[in-house]
Amino acid sequence: MKRVARQKTAVSTAKPVSIGKRLKRSGSLYLLMLPSLVIMFLFTYIPMYGVTIAFKDFTPSQGIMGSSWAGLKYFRQYFNSYQFWITIKNTLVISLYSIVVTFPLPIALALMCNQMARKGFKKFFQVSTYLPHFISTVVMCGMIILFLSPSQGIIAKLLSFVGITLPNLMGQPSAFSSIYVWTEAWQHVGWDSILYIAALSAVDPSLYEAATMDGASKWQKLVNIDIPMLLPTATIMFILRTGSIMSVGFEKVYLLQNTLNSSASEIISTYVYKMGLVSSQYSLSAAIGLFNNIINLVLLLSVNYISKKMSDTSLV
Repeated sequence: MKRVARQKTAVSTAKPVSIGKRLKRSGSLYLLMLPSLVIMFLFTYIPMYGVTIAFKDFTPSQGIMGSSWAGLKYFRQYFNSYQFWITIKNTLVISLYSIVVTFPLPIALALMCNQMARKGFKKFFQVSTYLPHFISTVVMCGMIILFLSPSQGIIAKLLSFVGITLPNLMGQPSAFSSIYVWTEAWQHVGWDSILYIAALSAVDPSLYEAATMDGASKWQKLVNIDIPMLLPTATIMFILRTGSIMSVGFEKVYLLQNTLNSSASEIISTYVYKMGLVSSQYSLSAAIGLFNNIINLVLLLSVNYISKKMSDTSLV
């Protein structure tokens, strides 16, 4: 008892380690981390200064400092433009549609892979679902346009054998969101399931053995073991997805966009590109981008707060 008391006294009287000693003790680790910190500072924090052009009448010849102050002029210009509600609606439709489809599918795919008993078939199935992820966006969009061509596309050729004429889906605004979302699901669902498969691999096998001894069926094991183990990971992924709900991928939308479907495919990111780089309205495009990022930040913090209160699972 006296020895334990002495140890407790020694621990309680020990002085906290200074920052200098910590740096000296873990200097090699901090040195290894230094290039990443420098790159993040140079390419993430320093460019934030350029956001000020959203509040100025920016001209390249005068620079950021020399341009006159405009205040909220360009925010009002965007809010009052006819493109405001169009871009907001299209962005939300595509983004929410993507979440509804592509968020649960990787979870379902991971659960299905976890139930496969034959390892050879399981590996083949996983690899075959991962492969589309490595197709570049440009190639993927070219494939989509070729496959859906009403005259020369492979789908049109197959349907012609049964007397069905394929309509020009790429020219129909109502079909654009479905084309975008379901091709996105085909390309990335397999890759996105890796995280959930990794979470399921960490489940203690004794839980399955105990459930088997109690006479639990595969469905009961799925509901009572697998799904609860995935909930924390799924919650974190859902929070991250809601934090980018207003940021639909620019490249794919822009490459699939044409004059016929522009009423449904004009989203915030493509509008920012056209205003900033095509029309050289730099201040307007910066204001739109800043507004978009603020909305994403508010959504991220709100969903993270709600998740922390309801399930005690959050980013921080």
